[in-house]
Amino acid sequence: MNALRLRGILLPEEEQRDVWIVDGRLSFQPVSGADTIADGGWVLPGFVDAHCHIGVTTEGWADPDLQVEQAVLNRDAGALLLRDAGAPVDNTGVQRRADLPRLVRAGRHIARPRRYIRHLGVEVEPQDLVAEVERQAVRGDGWVKLAADWIDREVGDLTPVWPDDVLAAAIGRAHELGVRVAAHTFSEQTLPGLINAGIDSIEHGTGITADLLDEIARRGIAVVPTLINIDTFPGIADAASEKFPAYAAHMRALHRSSRQRTLDAFEAGVPVYAGTDAGGSLPHGLIREEITALVQAGIPQPEVIAQASWRGREWLGFTGLAEGALADLVVYDDDPRVELATLYQPRRIVLDGRVIC
Repeated sequence: MNALRLRGILLPEEEQRDVWIVDGRLSFQPVSGADTIADGGWVLPGFVDAHCHIGVTTEGWADPDLQVEQAVLNRDAGALLLRDAGAPVDNTGVQRRADLPRLVRAGRHIARPRRYIRHLGVEVEPQDLVAEVERQAVRGDGWVKLAADWIDREVGDLTPVWPDDVLAAAIGRAHELGVRVAAHTFSEQTLPGLINAGIDSIEHGTGITADLLDEIARRGIAVVPTLINIDTFPGIADAASEKFPAYAAHMRALHRSSRQRTLDAFEAGVPVYAGTDAGGSLPHGLIREEITALVQAGIPQPEVIAQASWRGREWLGFTGLAEGALADLVVYDDDPRVELATLYQPRRIVLDGRVIC
């Protein structure tokens, strides 16, 4: 592979530098004869969609060809690192393609029978949760995903799926295995048990209330709000209102408070990362829309860009624009921390040292 060169203002340091790309890695050491791919502009590590589902569609599961299409949609939107937050199919083929975003998998969702989306997760009863965590820890890339609450049809509203002591045992076992745990949760009632059990990542987190924020921040628990997915709550409520009116009212209330609760979490010092929940009710390639939603919720745009780029990459174990780092980056004509429209006009997308556009 021929060496490449670009010059621009590198984020977050805000220093204009020359960068060379050799064998898919970044270098600040000059390489003679390198082809220049950009001269000027703003350069930042590729975005991170911290919650998506490669292999899941609105109609069911995706075959390998459709998984590639999903990954391409993310790549072309500037999301060059994906955390797959649970999939019922083998999506490792995406990992074997150098022209597709890097994929960090969480194995398959762990759920209880009749307490999650049918067939999406491995369904076990509480006494088998620890053993299933052990199995999924091997299947994923350092993450396990729990479905922690869902509608209880007998109650007619959201309730926790797992007893607190079972959660503590399962999450504790995951940590012994060196694996982090993410939890799907909507309701207020589920959060204390997850926090006390040592959860690593709260997905959606619409039930986070002010009294929990100090403890979430103290423990360094991350939140991935998936705001554009939460915007589907009113439609879910409409469909359920006749049969489950309490649940429908609760979902509407959670939607109304979602932006303020997300902003409160950020202001309390909780790491808030950008994730779309693409693959179920939403298509892939929407990282820019989620970034916009976080900014509209009141989080300063420079902070959202940081969390969606270099900080998100660091959280998942990847480096930014450093000597020897992976050459996964996006170049914009203008500073993306200033104008959101810039996100839709990348000058260059480079993945694994290859120029995508």
